[in-house]
Amino acid sequence: MTPESRPTVANATATESKLNGRAKSAVNLTFNPILADLDQADRVFSSTLASYKTPIGSLVEHLSHYHGKRLRPALVLLTAKAAGKVSPAHHTLAAVVEMIHTATLVHDDVLDDADTRRHVRTVNADWGNKTAILFGDLLFTHAFHLSSTIDARACSLIGDATNRVCAGELKQLCERGNMYLSEGDYFAILDGKTAALTEVSCRLGALYAGSSDEVAEHMAAYGRNLGLAFQIGDDLLDLVGTEAKAGKTLGTDLAQLKLTLPLIHCLGKLAPPQADQLRGRLKEGGATVAEVLTILESTGSLNYARCRADEFARNARSALSCLPAGECRTILEHLAEWSTRREK
Repeated sequence: MTPESRPTVANATATESKLNGRAKSAVNLTFNPILADLDQADRVFSSTLASYKTPIGSLVEHLSHYHGKRLRPALVLLTAKAAGKVSPAHHTLAAVVEMIHTATLVHDDVLDDADTRRHVRTVNADWGNKTAILFGDLLFTHAFHLSSTIDARACSLIGDATNRVCAGELKQLCERGNMYLSEGDYFAILDGKTAALTEVSCRLGALYAGSSDEVAEHMAAYGRNLGLAFQIGDDLLDLVGTEAKAGKTLGTDLAQLKLTLPLIHCLGKLAPPQADQLRGRLKEGGATVAEVLTILESTGSLNYARCRADEFARNARSALSCLPAGECRTILEHLAEWSTRREK
C-alpha cells in the first residue's frame, strides 16, 4: 500500500469538541440537526433506569461519565435523518445502542483493570469487579427489553450485533499473550468488538427511516468501516496518547499482551531474531512503551496503522454516495475523518 498524506478536515476541531461533549457551541454547530433527537434518546435512556435510582442510585448517576461521545446513538439519528426522517422508534433504538455500548465499557474496564475513564474513576475502581460485572449485565438486559418495544426485526438485528461484540471480546481475551497474532485475526476481533455496533447503528437508522435494503446495506458498510477506522485510532491512542488528553487509562494493550495493528506489522517487518527478542521482552514485561515506540517508528508501523485507518475512513465516505447531499451526510463524512485523527 502506498501511504497517503493525511487529509485536512476544515471543521475537525468542532467535530471533535462535539464528540467529547465539552464545548457547547461546537455541539450546536456540529450536531445541530439532531440535537433535540439526542436529548430525546437521553430521556429514554434515563427513564429506562429510573426505577433503580433508589437501590443503586450512585451507580446509575455515575453513568453520566460514560456518555462522552454518544457516537452510536448519533449514528442512528444522523443516518435516519440523512436517509429520510427521524421517528420515535429511532429515539428508542439510539438509547438501546448507547446502553449496549455503555455495558461493554463497564465490562471492558474490568477486563483491562482500568481505573480511569473520561477523567473519572471507573465503576470497578470504586465499586469493585463484581458490582461492575452485574451492573453491565443489567444494562445489557435492559437494552434488549427496550428493543422489544420496537419489533422483532430490531431485536434480531441488535441481538446479532451484540453476539458479534461479545464474540470479538472473547476472541481478544483468548488471544491475549499470543505473540504471533495475525493481522487477519486482529481484524476479526475488531469486526466484532467495535465495528458490529457502529454497523448496526447505521443499519437501524436507515431501515427505520423507510430506506430500501440496498441503502441500508450501504449505511451498514459505512458504520462497519467507521468502526474499524475508529478502533485502529483507539489502538494508536493507547500507544502514543496521553492520559491527560485521552481521559482514560492508557498502555493497557501492551501491559496485557494484546497485540494491535502497529505491533503486528512491526513483528512482521523485523528480522526473525529481532522479532523473537521483542516478543520475549514483551512477555517478560521488560519492554517499556518508549522502547516499543522507537522500534515501531523504525519499522514504519505507526504510519502503516494510520494508513490502514485512513483506508477504512475512505471506504466509509464512499458508502455515503447513495445518500442525497445534505447537512447530515456532510457530518457523517466528517465523522469518518475525525475517527482517525482524534486525541480523545
